[in-house]
Formats: sequence, structure tokens, C-alpha cells
Amino acid sequence: MSSFGHYVPFCDWPLQLIHVLHAKFQSPVVKTVAPSGRLRSGGWTPLLTDREPWFQLDLRDRMEVTAVATQGRYDSSDWVSSYLLLYSDTGRAWKQYRHEDGRFAGNVNSEAVVQHKLSHSVRTRFLRFIPLDWNPSGWLGLRVEVYGCSYKSYVADFDGRSSLLYRFNQKSMSTVKDVISLRFKSRQAEGVLLHGEGQRGDYITLELHRAKLALYLNLGEKFSSSRVAVTLGSLLDDQHWHSVLIERFNRQVNLTVDSHTQHFRTKGEGDSLENIMDCNFFLSFGGIPLPGKPGTFLRKNFHGCIENLYYNGINIIDLAKRRKPQIYSVGNVTFSCSEPQLVACTFLSSSSSFLSLPAAASAMGGFSVRFQFRTWNPDGLLLSTRLNPEPQRLELQISNSRLRLTLHTSGQQKSEVSTGEAAVNDGLWHSVSLDTRNLQITLTLDNEPASTIELGEQLDAEDIIYFGGCPSSAVPSYCKNPTLAFQGCMRLISINSQPMSLSHVQQGMLGNYNELQFDTCGIHDRCLPNLCEHGGQCSQSWSSFYCDCSGTGYSGATCHNSIYEPSCEAYKLTGSSSGYYSIDPDGSGPLGPAQVYCNMTEERVWTVVTHNSTAPVRVRGSSPQKPHVMKFNYSASAEQLRAVITGSEQCQQEVVYSCRNRPHSHIDTASTYGTPLSWWLDGGGERRTYWGGFLPGVQQCSCSLEENCMDMNYFCNCDSDANKWANDTGVLAYKDHLPVSQIVIGDTNRTGSEAVYQIGPLRCYGDKSIWNAASFYQESSYLHFPTLQAELGSDISFYFKTSVPSGVFLENLGLKDFIRVELSSPSVVTFSFDVGNGPVVLAVKSHVPLNDRQWHYVRAERNVKEASLQVDQLPLRFLEAPADGHLRLRLNSQLFVGGTASRQRGFLGCIRTLTINGVTFDLEERAKVTPGVSSGCPGYCSGSSSLCHNRGRCIEKSSGYVCDCTQSAYGGPACKEEVSVSFDRESSVTYTFQEPFSVMQNRSSQASSVSRESSRFREDMAFSFLTSQSPAMLLTVSTFSQQYIAVILARNGSLQIWYRLQMDRNSDVFSPSLSSLADGRLHRIRMHREGKDVYVQVSSVCLSSDAELISIKSLTLGKVTGVDGFDEEVRQAGSRGFVGCLSSVQFNHVAPLKAALLNRGSSLVSVRGQLVESNCGVLADSKTSETVDRGKEPLRNASQSNSAVIGGEFADSELLNYLCLMCSLPTFP
Repeated sequence: MSSFGHYVPFCDWPLQLIHVLHAKFQSPVVKTVAPSGRLRSGGWTPLLTDREPWFQLDLRDRMEVTAVATQGRYDSSDWVSSYLLLYSDTGRAWKQYRHEDGRFAGNVNSEAVVQHKLSHSVRTRFLRFIPLDWNPSGWLGLRVEVYGCSYKSYVADFDGRSSLLYRFNQKSMSTVKDVISLRFKSRQAEGVLLHGEGQRGDYITLELHRAKLALYLNLGEKFSSSRVAVTLGSLLDDQHWHSVLIERFNRQVNLTVDSHTQHFRTKGEGDSLENIMDCNFFLSFGGIPLPGKPGTFLRKNFHGCIENLYYNGINIIDLAKRRKPQIYSVGNVTFSCSEPQLVACTFLSSSSSFLSLPAAASAMGGFSVRFQFRTWNPDGLLLSTRLNPEPQRLELQISNSRLRLTLHTSGQQKSEVSTGEAAVNDGLWHSVSLDTRNLQITLTLDNEPASTIELGEQLDAEDIIYFGGCPSSAVPSYCKNPTLAFQGCMRLISINSQPMSLSHVQQGMLGNYNELQFDTCGIHDRCLPNLCEHGGQCSQSWSSFYCDCSGTGYSGATCHNSIYEPSCEAYKLTGSSSGYYSIDPDGSGPLGPAQVYCNMTEERVWTVVTHNSTAPVRVRGSSPQKPHVMKFNYSASAEQLRAVITGSEQCQQEVVYSCRNRPHSHIDTASTYGTPLSWWLDGGGERRTYWGGFLPGVQQCSCSLEENCMDMNYFCNCDSDANKWANDTGVLAYKDHLPVSQIVIGDTNRTGSEAVYQIGPLRCYGDKSIWNAASFYQESSYLHFPTLQAELGSDISFYFKTSVPSGVFLENLGLKDFIRVELSSPSVVTFSFDVGNGPVVLAVKSHVPLNDRQWHYVRAERNVKEASLQVDQLPLRFLEAPADGHLRLRLNSQLFVGGTASRQRGFLGCIRTLTINGVTFDLEERAKVTPGVSSGCPGYCSGSSSLCHNRGRCIEKSSGYVCDCTQSAYGGPACKEEVSVSFDRESSVTYTFQEPFSVMQNRSSQASSVSRESSRFREDMAFSFLTSQSPAMLLTVSTFSQQYIAVILARNGSLQIWYRLQMDRNSDVFSPSLSSLADGRLHRIRMHREGKDVYVQVSSVCLSSDAELISIKSLTLGKVTGVDGFDEEVRQAGSRGFVGCLSSVQFNHVAPLKAALLNRGSSLVSVRGQLVESNCGVLADSKTSETVDRGKEPLRNASQSNSAVIGGEFADSELLNYLCLMCSLPTFP
């Protein structure tokens, strides 16, 4: 039998049942012996008049349940096709069994048996089956069987003033291994479950805090000023059993709560718990009693039941029950679990749930209401009632996570009060008290001070009080949901001190309701486990969760997508120049970004990774017994370094080694065993004794390879033992051994002997993944790979080119689930999958054919929040997943690339750079052994050299290629020539979009009706500028609704970027630099927004709104006049215009500066003032020092005033940092 509810072997026997038929609320509940509802019997069916039927089983005692099975009603058209399963110890307070999305799949006919083995067993007495769907051509019919076994339970009940103290048998005992297991249930969110402490500072505490479990464990850390807890679990005050397991071996600890485990290493200097086990000390269960004062506790003690409590195999409760001397009882500990009857109801819908109750008369006048609630939602109506005298009414609601009470009097007049500063949508139970006596309305939340509204007359509630929401009907007209109805749980409702029976409401004997679930609180923590990746912070509402990716380096609904390029080669393809960048070599994989220097001055693009000791190091006085040791710490982790090296075509590291009067410095040829006196460790920590320029495993230097050593009797110059400086310099180029992680020099202790060494940075070139391609020339051919690991999410990206109208790019199948990406027609790419909610199809249609023998880019992503599809630069298509649908994509076949398992609808053409979840697939290697597929891809545009730059597109021709620079801000044959224009103060260029332009406007279709589909907006912007004038207007983008983006230089020359996204809020402005950029030097700016996330290469910004830029009107460079809605500082900069050079301006797919020069007569472009084509950008760039680009890094020192000003630093061209910032950006309404 398992202590933690996993499936238990040999615990799968049919259990004896008593079932409870719930026929209809008006009739009594009928108990009968079970045969009519068991498998292969007649079956159960409710009356047609039943409002919410359910089928309940009594197992007679608490049992371990491991499986359930269902059939339809015998020889009928009645069966249940899906249902919920609830369980309870008492038959009153119920909890839903979470079966992935909560639902169990039922039957498709009346006779077949459908069995579900529970992924985690439950220990319960009562089970309730709630039908959700049934045969539309018949009615509800159900036969069930429950499988499991009995189990032994040792229970202790703690009343909040009691505890058990366990004294150890052995004096000064210490342990390196401990195992503590228990189960508990409570209705309190606070309380100590166990505690022990020793004389040297060891301690262990396990306690409930805010309905989560916190473990404090210290093994003697002497200087710790604070206690840091490891927290796990959530909503643990739900009156249901929860399992806990603590496993410690030395300082390694596993904490498991229910099915969730957290691994950590404890603080402290020791590896054992000492002195806690001293005979003078105790482990206390249920509280921390004060020494010498029985019944007095240091902290709030536990109130509830503990079951099967074991410490290192010792049954603590059994010892206490048998009154063994090593157990001491404080207070009243009993050995049966009292069952509190705190019955809750769940408000299921944010639009239509409500509970109406009669306002019982009060003998004292006025009225009072008390209740408890818990929710995740920041808004919702809690209570509404009409008051006497009319037309007054009272509303209590959650607004922006706070309680707000509103008294509506005549007309539009109203009085309001709010309570507290703490948010009430934290998932915890909160108590509310509302009282209208004594000519005032008093509102009390929990233990906070009361808030009051003074009255001029006594107010009484009229006939009905509405809880949680209002009916959708027009009557009563006074009750309207101000924003949303309440979604959450309520309990302990009383009106005028009279408790309201929810059971009577359920049976139709009291009040009325809609969209309520009784006898259970259906709250669910969607952040447990945390499905936000890469350290994203999870928050939630009742029906969904959200990921805050700020500062993680990742974006997307689950922080899955890296905001960095995977390599320096990829940065070059985007038009970047040499500089420091953050690269993410495994993309969406587990490795984080690493900072490298990208050298793009040569034909090859070099990735340079530096370490902590780049200067020459002089070594004297070292010996084999006390050698000189230098460890190298790189700007990337060992895993990141391995990913960079593996993904590169070639890597190398220079070793410069000079020595004087150092005999046998590398190889001790005189030694009997030939032990090296100096060596280095490779990236894996292995000792290497070969040196620069020679092959692995050979203890020689480069001069031996080149046959030019000073003394040809030796393999290294330094082995000649000359009394003059010798040099052994070479390059280590065997990738599997790089980088150098440590160097050891062991023989410079002779008089006059010394050595100087210098280990250069790791340098790599080439990106093996970019041009890794395969050609498919038979429709029945394919490449196969292991099953795609994509249960909770995956991203798939690749390039293709073809001349055929359709074909499957890749496919992976499961029993029912599948995932597929294909070219479904000459201009449509589709991404389809099924995770159990029905097939979903996302499609992107291109305005030009995609079977044009040119390369096209595809990226498909699916996670638990949404799915998306990107094709080339077309708008991103995305589709939200259903809130409570299936999450896991279960696949079991091989992954087929270029074809399908059926060998039909195969792809003919080329696929390259196939990357899934950050892993690049080696198509070329697999193609070498696959019939119908060949390595590589023919054509000029398929090589590893970048023929077209700066977003230029390589177009295959019969006798060569051309570069299409249409979507590039650059010109020339290879899209490398700067397009620059000189402006004077009156100059401007305005690009007007042909029609109100939505940044994202594509649409798609899908089969599942529960998912909502949208298009995600984005903006891309890049330009260079040179000026000596400030203030100055560089660029503005305005919409038809007076929204705008403006990039200006302020009076002091600092760069400012303004966003006006919503008319009812202040503009957001961030100033990445306090230094002046009006310095006559060239500066390059890149900005990108996708959904709520903004990245700025120079700095970063977090805006105050998430509004979308809909209906873009125009983009203007230079002077702007007569525009309403601009902020004063922006207006002043616009009136001053711009004097200087603007170069290579890009906005999304528009290059307005190039359009102005090439299409002077176009109605889309208007030019004011003098506009002179120039090469000022090229000249300025050649004069400035090398740009340093630090990639995308977080902005520091953010601040906010009346406008949201986000601070940062934008260095001059000597230190031009291309920092990138991700934040939550508003969307234009």
C-alpha cells in the first residue's frame, strides 16, 4: 500500500458497495444495497425531472480506491459519456478528483465497460458520480464498479491546544538519514505540524502557513539571521486528507506533498541532525510547546487530524495510543477524527451564477449578513440587495482585488467604502461581516478594523438578498452585475444571525440559485505545478493562469520562447554588426542565455567566449608537490559552452606558453613513469597533456608537428632546458576537449626558472544547424526520429522550398492524439493537433504561392495555454486552449519528417534547419542512409554563405540568384548598402498606409468550438541616426484613434521613446540614456513588440497598458506639426524637426526612407522640405569606433513619475550597448 496515493499493486479488488440514489431534490434520499447499480446488473437512471442528478456510493468504511469502471444501463439507450468523480469521508464535504482536465471519459454504448485506473489512489468512504454528458438519443444510465482495498489507519485529533512529544531513546544520537511521513486534514490555514531543535542550532519545523506547507530545516548554520522555508502545496485547509513525505540524506532533502515533490539542499555546516535526538529533547507534533509550560505554545498550533504518522519507521500515534513512556501528551489528543460539517457551495460562472436567499426579519431593525468566501478572481459581485426605504440598494463586490461596499441612494448618488490593503483574491478563506444597525453600515473583513458608512435613517433589507451575482432576467431590475459575477466558494452564510442551510437550497426548500455546485469548494490552484517555464512567475484567475516572463529572457504564454538568437551567425543574418550579444544556444530548451562577443568583421562569424584570466600569468616556485593551478571561469556555464561548441562548425583556443630555464617542463622524460609535470583539464575535467597545434593523446607541442623545435631531441621548445626564453604557442582545435577549464604547472622551483602562459578565449565559427538540410524526391520517403517529447508543449521551426502544391512536413501519432504540420495547398500552411479536446487546426494563408521553389519559414508552437503558427513574415496566428481541457499530448509512434506513417501525402522538396524544443535535428546524417532522401539541397540559396543580408531574400534563378530587398531597409545587389538621407529642420518623410492598417489581421479556423482564436499583434522597428541637434524628432507612428509611438531626442540629447496607448492614461516614456546622443556619431536602434512583450536593443521598457496598435495611419520621419493628442514634450520635439542623417529605417515590412527615394511620385509617400540622398550613414559608421552590442539584457534602475518613465543607460558609440528588455506592454483598444 502506498503512503502517497500512487497506484498500489494488488489493491484492485471490487469493493462492497452501498449506493445512494439521488432521484430528485424534493424526495428523500433513498439508500439501498448496491446490486442495481453495479456492473452487469440492471443499472441506475434518474427521473427526467431531476435538476442535477448524481449517483453516490457508500463503501461502508474508508477504503483505498485505485480504479473505477462504468457501463450504461442494461439493454437500453441510456449511458453517461463523461462525468466528474467526487469523494468524501463524511458524505457532506466533497472534493473533486482531478483527472487531468477533471472529466472522466464515460461510455459510448450501454454494454462496454470503461475502466479508469486512478493516477493517484484516494482513501475515502463515499464516492459521487456526477454525469456531465450522456447519449443525446437516450437518457442517463449508469452501472459502476469501484476497485481497491482496505488499509490500516492510525489517527490522532488535535484541537488547537494539544500536541504529542516524542522523546528519543538514545542519548546524543545523530542521524544522517531521516524519513518522516504523515497525512493530515484541517480547516485552518495556519498551524505547526511538527517541530524539533537541538543545542547547536539544528532545527526542523513543518507548518501550515497560508494553506501551504512550509518546511524549515537547518543542520547547524551558525550565522543565519533569517529562517527560509521551502514551500509546497496549496489550498491545504480544505478539510480533506493530504500526504506529506520528508526524506533527508545528509543535506539533500526531498519534500513531497500529495503528488508534488521539491528537491533542495539544506543550510548548515553538518550532515546530520544532532542534539535534536538528545534524550533531553523532543520532536513535537501538533505545536511548539514552551519549555516548562504545558499547554502554552510559541506559535499557532495545528487544529485538525493527523493519520499514519511515522518517524524513521516508528509509528508515533500507535505509541501514543498505547501510552508508551517515550510519548508525552500535551492537552487533549484523541484518537478518532472529528468531522466538522463546514459545507460550501461553488459559484461556477462569472456571468450567470447567483444564490438568492430570503432576508429574515430582524427584531432589532436593520439587518446583518455574515459569510466566508475564497476566490482567485480580482473582480466579482458578492452581495446585492434592495433596501427599505426605496430606491436605495447595497452592493458588496470585489474590485481590483479589494472589497468595496457601495450604497446607492436616489439618482446617481452613492457612498462607498473599501477595506484593507491586502488582496482578497489569494485563494484563502476570508470572513465578511455586514451590519446596518445603529444608523451606520459597518463592513468588517477578517480581523481588520471595520469600515463604516454613516446613515441618516435606519435601513432594512427587502425580501431577497442576492449572493455571488444577479439573475440574467430583467427582474429584479435593481440587481445588475457591476462587472462580473462572483466565481469562487462561499460557506457559513447567515442572515440576521440565522444560519442559511445550503442543503435546503439544494433541495429546493430555500431560496433559488443558478450555476452552483453544492457540498464542495471547487477551487483549484492552476499554478501548482507551475507550468510557466524558465523561472516565469505564475498568477491565476478562477479559470486560467498567467505567466510573468519579466527578467527571464523568455517570452510567450508560458515563457517558452527565447528572446535571443541562438548564435552569432543568426544575429548576422538579422543585420547586426560586431558586438557583445546574449545568445541562447538551445533556444527554448533548459539552458539560459550566455553572453558572448560576436566578431563579424571577417567572412566567418566568430563567437568569442571569454574567461576570468585573459592576461599573461607568470609562474615561479611551483613544484610537483605544490603546483601552480589556475581555474578558468567562462562567461557561460559548462552546459552552455558544450551547446555552443556542439552547434559550431569549428572551435579553437590559443595557448601561449613561454618558459626559461625550466627542465622537462611538459614531459618528465627522466621520470620512470613519464609523468607530465604540466597539463590542462578539458571541458569535462579530463587531464590532457598535448599542447597547442598537436593531435589529442600525443604529449607534444606544435613545434614537433612543424619540425622546428629549438632542440630536435625534444618535442617541445620548453623541454630544451635552455637558459633563455623559449616559446610553445599553438591552437587547441579538437572540439570534444574544449574549452580549457584548468591549467597545472608543476616545475618552476629552480633558481632562474619561470614560465608565462596565456590561455585565449574560446573561439567558434559557423552554425551547423542553419544549413542542415535534406531533399525529399519520392512521395513515399521520409526521415524518422524518436517520438516527439511534447506532452505539455513544443515548438517546431524549419525552412522549406518546393514546387508541389501540398505535402506533409512532419507528423507524430499517438493512440488518438497527433501533431502535424503540412502544406495543405499551394498558399496555405496548416498546423493541426489533438490532445483529447478534438482536432484543432491553425492555418496561415499567403497572398503569394509558397510552392515557388524559394525558401519559406515555418514556426508552430503548442503549449497548455495556446497554439500558434508563423509563416515567413506573415501575421502570427494563435489560438487559445480551453481553460479546463486536456493538457497532455500523448504520442507513441516515431516522428516522421517529410512524410507520414501511411507513406501518403509525402513532401517533395527541401527542408532545412529543423529545430524542435531547441534541439536541431541532423537531417543530413539521417538522409545518408534513407532511400528517396538525399543530404543537402541543390540551389544557390542553399549554401552556408549569406548571399543576401539585412532581411534580403535569396531568389533562385535558372543561372544564378538575385537578392530581393523589398522587405529590407537596405539596397544594392546583396541588400548591404545603407539607404541614407540628410534632413534639415523643415524636412520630413511621411509614409501613409493604404488603408487603416491592423498590425495583425489574419484569421484561421479550427474544429474545437471551445477554444478562442486570435491574432497577436507585433511591431518591428529599426533605424540609424546621426545628429548634433537636440531636441529632435526622429520618428513617429500614429493611428486613426490618436495613439502614437514617438522616438525623440530630449533637450539634453538623451533618447526618449514615448507610447500613448490609451487615452485615459498617461503616456509611457522611457529614457535609456542620460548622456547625449546628439554627438555627431552614428547610433543604431532596434525595437520589437510581440503581444504584451517589448524588446528594445539599447534598453528595455515596461508599459502601463497592453493595448493593441489597431488602424495605423502613418509613419513620419523628421518634423511633425499640427497633430493632436501628442504630449507637450513630443510636440516640441516635433516642431523642431530633425537635422542630420537618418539611415536604413524599417517598420514591420515597410522601409519608408527607401520608399521615399525610389517612389517619389507615390501617393503613399509625402516629402516636405529638402531631402537629399546621402551616404552619411556609411561615412559616419566608418569613422566611429567599433560598436559593442550586448544583446538583450534587463534594464536596471527603473522609475516612474506622472508618466511611466523607465530608466536605463544607453552608452555612446564607444560603448553602444544593444541591451534588450522584455516587459508587459499594453494593447491598443
